[in-house]
Amino acid sequence: MRLIGSLLIFSLVLSFVLGGSAQNCGSGVVCGERDTGHGTDGGELGKIISREMFEDLLPYRNDARCPARGFYTYDAFIEAAQAFPGFGNSGNETMRKREIAAFFAQTGHETTGGWTDAPGGEYAWGYCYIRQVSPASSDYCYPYCPCPLPGQYYGRGPIQLTWNCNYLRCGEALGVDLLNNPDLLATDPVLSFKSAIWFWMTAQPPKPSCHEVIIDEWKPSANDVNAGRLPGYGLTTNIINGGIECGYVGNDAVRNRIGFFTTFCGKFGIQPGDNLDCSNQRPYGLNLMAQSM
Repeated sequence: MRLIGSLLIFSLVLSFVLGGSAQNCGSGVVCGERDTGHGTDGGELGKIISREMFEDLLPYRNDARCPARGFYTYDAFIEAAQAFPGFGNSGNETMRKREIAAFFAQTGHETTGGWTDAPGGEYAWGYCYIRQVSPASSDYCYPYCPCPLPGQYYGRGPIQLTWNCNYLRCGEALGVDLLNNPDLLATDPVLSFKSAIWFWMTAQPPKPSCHEVIIDEWKPSANDVNAGRLPGYGLTTNIINGGIECGYVGNDAVRNRIGFFTTFCGKFGIQPGDNLDCSNQRPYGLNLMAQSM
């Protein structure tokens, strides 16, 4: 029994040391590109993000303190992603990893249950929530789209899809009536992931898609350059919630988004690239957006 106990302690210590080394690759420090795919499932996308890597990015999502426990699964993510062949499948391996890191960083922030000294760290608590924590008093109804259920188009799912126009157009794209059934995004995990990937992949002019930006496909216009909107992770923040978070220094949500991204890039063993912040970027005009929690 003593021998078994000693072996168990040694195993736990070794596991802590090895696990800690992956964490230490976060905060922008890269320890060398990791083989993060090649799991037993997941298809082509599984070559970039295996089931094990998914668990490593979101280790506390099923914690008893998380309302979303049991909802967000790797299988639901992979099934949803199959509807978007270009997602995580554009460019070289590093670019593909950067897109997946960026997607989970932004959605991890939107659904985070973490705090500064949380177990596992602030960035280990993504995907803790399904529904927006504190819906505003707004009816979430833009006047130029139908709004049969005022007040019901608050944030849901990984990207916290918000506003009636987003529910309308996302539903049309996915072949589901989300305008009259918005809570499907909080009860169907595959559809919930699809809504987030749809938002990520879909341009909303004058905004490009997050996908185009993170794979370096988007090129800024003269107006974009004058507005400080340059390629990089920071522009995806501007696309998602720039009207609230971008254009000034010191926004804590932006800091949190960047923290998620540099931590996840570290886990993938890649560099996060340039222009991570959006403090010097002018927000886009009023347009469709996902609303931060």
